[in-house]
Amino acid sequence: MPARPFVMWPDRRLQTVREPVAEVTDAVRAIWTDMIDTMDAMPGVGLAAPQIGVMLRLAVVDASDERGRAIQMANPELLHASVELRSHPEGSPNLPGVHAEIRRPRAVTVAYLDETGARVEKDLVGLWATSVQHQIDHLDGRMYFDRLSRVKRDMLLKKARKRA
Repeated sequence: MPARPFVMWPDRRLQTVREPVAEVTDAVRAIWTDMIDTMDAMPGVGLAAPQIGVMLRLAVVDASDERGRAIQMANPELLHASVELRSHPEGSPNLPGVHAEIRRPRAVTVAYLDETGARVEKDLVGLWATSVQHQIDHLDGRMYFDRLSRVKRDMLLKKARKRA
């Protein structure tokens, strides 16, 4: 499938908490396929459904070097996060051209419904953990820059407005 267009910040759809998916259906699996194609076209290591205007609690993450190992998640939730943090530059195709260094837990345990509808718990580390946290933020109506101090966030958004 072709890559889908992105919803551009400050669209209200990016600032709204998504409701859980009732069940994993063929329609949900088709959306995941589109999301993976869109993520790979960026290129990126994760994508949440609201980023492409799909108002469902769905995300995909693929931080593998070779690609093709995407985790498809419905209703992802963090069960545990390490106390050890790691910094990583984060950005979003919903607000292109700006990035910020964000500190997040280095490792997490996430629970979600997989492509069969089964509940899965998975431990993720490094970029995988960062990406899943970033996607859950999107599903909760937050952008990565919401984790910055007010001063840093204002500077980043001012830079974004100048680029636009």
